[in-house]
Amino acid sequence: MSTPVIAIFDVGKTNKKVFLFDERYNIVLERTSSFEETKDEDGDPCEDLNLLTAWVKDTLKELTRLEEFDIRAINFSAYGASFVHLDAGGKPLTPLYNYLKPYPEHLRKQFYEEYGGELKVATETASPVLGNLNSGMQLYRLKYEKPEVFKKIKWSLHLPQYLSYLVTGQTYSDITSIGCHTGLWDFQKNSYHEWVANEGIAEKFPEVFPSDSGIEMEIEGKKRFVGVGLHDSSAAFIPFITSFHDPFVLLSTGTWCISLNAFNSLPLTEDELYQDCLSYISFRRNPVKASRLFAGNEHEQQTRRIASHFNIAPNFYQKLEFDSKLAARFLSEAETERNVPEGGNLVSSGFAERDLSAYATEVEAYYQLLSDLLKLQSKSTKLVSEGTPVKRIFVDGGFSKNSKYMNMLAAVFPELEVFAASVSQATSVGAALALHKYWNSQSVPANIIDLKFYSASEIAI
Repeated sequence: MSTPVIAIFDVGKTNKKVFLFDERYNIVLERTSSFEETKDEDGDPCEDLNLLTAWVKDTLKELTRLEEFDIRAINFSAYGASFVHLDAGGKPLTPLYNYLKPYPEHLRKQFYEEYGGELKVATETASPVLGNLNSGMQLYRLKYEKPEVFKKIKWSLHLPQYLSYLVTGQTYSDITSIGCHTGLWDFQKNSYHEWVANEGIAEKFPEVFPSDSGIEMEIEGKKRFVGVGLHDSSAAFIPFITSFHDPFVLLSTGTWCISLNAFNSLPLTEDELYQDCLSYISFRRNPVKASRLFAGNEHEQQTRRIASHFNIAPNFYQKLEFDSKLAARFLSEAETERNVPEGGNLVSSGFAERDLSAYATEVEAYYQLLSDLLKLQSKSTKLVSEGTPVKRIFVDGGFSKNSKYMNMLAAVFPELEVFAASVSQATSVGAALALHKYWNSQSVPANIIDLKFYSASEIAI
């Protein structure tokens, strides 16, 4: 007898994964792929949309032929701030532009002068001013830089919804993609911001489909339910908001380290916006206050720099045992000022400016890096946690498996309980949970999240 499962396509910037989950949310099949980036017409690196499209279609065909599994539903999660623009025939019109692509200063100035200034738009849309990371600005840019392309756009789909479109052939929008620092959604009016209609962009968005609903389709000879896809940060939050009811902050770590607090309903302040706070809209359509750091990316870049300096393997830090004395030494030192890299507004810890010859070993350099990152992380997380009844921090993703990071995080938050929260593939589990009622005959398991407590007393600062 075939095992009932859901298939989840989880598309990250680096790795593209597909999972089959059984009804107890155990992974019964996992495959990972990665593709070389290509370049857009300006020579900037970007996702190879052709390779990604072929991977989704070919993989799904292969999986549906496996007789041991009964794929009852399919859903998708993917990184945000990325659009696929389709023409009337359903073909992509542009490359899948990288959200880190520099944004033209004259267009930024033109936009904010037209719509009342940066603070006004940022406050109304709960989106810090982030250039292409505000995905709505990508459409604004197309309209004025490539008007002939803009006119040909029939539908603009965020990446998760494009993945769904590849399977269903149907175009929908999704609130978790619209509501993630896009600059598109007016949080006060609970609708698209006025500029979206004024610029002729609203008409390029298909109707919003419920994030927790499925589209019944015949796929590879069998009826299955297909989700519309979820923004990855919102998907990763679903297992936690489903499992815990007492107030908590989720620190979701990966390329971005995002502090999410669904128990903070306070309006965004000017200072919070300046420090890269925003509000997400969850799959249940309620706002989730969040703050973000590009800390996972910085960790990756700087561990490579350390490894190169000391002529060792780039994964050296994975083999290090936690050293409480080194952690205390570096955490107790005066912190560095935060830096804003030239040409952008992504905040860094300042470690990149440190002279590595000042450290006797790679171990010392690494603890300095963690100290710098965590002092910055403390400020970022407190932006959404202070003034709320939060008592716990759950950490998922890459850093949750790093005992050095977790012990030092507990030390910088001695007033809170800090847990590494092990959800095997939280983003994908979240995407599966969103469609639970469509494919799963059992109740949601109570043990879907494994917790490991880290005590602040391990480090004496």
